[in-house]
Amino acid sequence: MSQHLSYWFKQALEREQSLTTYTLEQDIEADVAIVGGGYTGLWTAILLKQQQPELNVVVIEKSLCGSGASGANGGCMLTWSTKYPTLKRLFGEHQAKWLVEESEKAVYEIEQFCLEQEIDAELFRHGTYYTATNSAQVGQMAPVVKQLEELGCNSWAQCGDVESKAGSYRHKEGYYSPAAASVQPALLVRGLRQVALKLGVQVFENTPMESLEYGRPAVIKTPKGMISAQKVVLGLNAWMLDHFKQFTNSIVVVSSDMVITEPLPEKLAAMNLQKGSTVVDSRIFVHYYRDTADGRLMLGKGGNHFSFGNKVDVMFNRQSGYTQLLRASFDKLFPSLSDSEFAYNWTGASDRSVTGLPFFGHLDNQPNIVYGFGYSGNGVAQTRIGAKILSSLVMDQDNQWSQCGLAQGPLGQFPPEPIRWLGAMMVRNAVRRKEEAEDNEQRPFVWDKWLSKLAGAAAGKADKVE
Repeated sequence: MSQHLSYWFKQALEREQSLTTYTLEQDIEADVAIVGGGYTGLWTAILLKQQQPELNVVVIEKSLCGSGASGANGGCMLTWSTKYPTLKRLFGEHQAKWLVEESEKAVYEIEQFCLEQEIDAELFRHGTYYTATNSAQVGQMAPVVKQLEELGCNSWAQCGDVESKAGSYRHKEGYYSPAAASVQPALLVRGLRQVALKLGVQVFENTPMESLEYGRPAVIKTPKGMISAQKVVLGLNAWMLDHFKQFTNSIVVVSSDMVITEPLPEKLAAMNLQKGSTVVDSRIFVHYYRDTADGRLMLGKGGNHFSFGNKVDVMFNRQSGYTQLLRASFDKLFPSLSDSEFAYNWTGASDRSVTGLPFFGHLDNQPNIVYGFGYSGNGVAQTRIGAKILSSLVMDQDNQWSQCGLAQGPLGQFPPEPIRWLGAMMVRNAVRRKEEAEDNEQRPFVWDKWLSKLAGAAAGKADKVE
């Protein structure tokens, strides 16, 4: 494991009184074997055991549970409400409404689950602010809110004094929804691991999958043992590409970079940032920020680096190469904190799909092997939805989850390399120039505006890349 873990995961490990792990060292059998010990894998294991306690469920994780994207994200528990235009275009109005409602329901379910299971994940359901920080961004959210209102599923309200509640006078417009939360992401995933163990799930860490052989049972090979499993769930996030090249063009791996300050509770109080709320702006490659339980301020920005060939490990659990960019953004948003030092910085990889939505299905039409990934930087709450889809597929249930539009596999392809990387970098640079011009209240070049549209060609007006 990299020595430069995310701040969250490092903090979570320090809080565990004893770190007891088990590595697979013999051949075993399982009813269901789950590859990947992050949110997707652990939620799926928990839902399966809750529905069928007698199932023999095994989870394997190549490092420690949560050491991947689940323990390194910004901890902004958001919903799909801003993605309604994309959902409607892909799946129709009825299912789009249902998915929006289910994504909001997931936030409340996770909060209730943590309370019932006594998981102290520092989860604060204090809502989110979706803001505009320049004139060009003003009005982007209004059409989406109007459509949600017409459907009777709108949770957003325009906030007249957003600059005072969201902690920065850069905000010119804002909408607030209570259906969102902030969470210490690594504490959540480590808590899910404990619940899974209590339910009888076998969890083997430091146990990477080396290969998967199709069949009934399917056989997962690890360095020191094999698992013969009737059903297999692949919850590997962007690491799917290490083993299954058929998805090479289904996603693009993009970084999300984060910085966090030393504790500064008095300064945060003076900013009037609503404790426990999250803030996301209307950029294509968004800024997102929130406070923490110990009085720090975390700022993240997506869309900085695109991995050539979708290599994940080369850009994960490392120091960010964009701290200068984040410093400039931080000082613009929070001039009163410009003298604050960053205590920690890190970068993580996001598996961005063509639609900006995750996708699920059966691997190579194998009826007993299912997968799910492509959360596109918006998965803290959505992985619980993913687990409902995957558990339904595993149990061969004919229900709204197994039949939903997300369970059709990838709904688009990116170009092959090197076209993908060259195109992504060209678009990224155009987006940067466009948004810098807009920040300065200047008109961007027409060429940059046109190229920037490609970054969200498959997305709705309020969609974003985190």
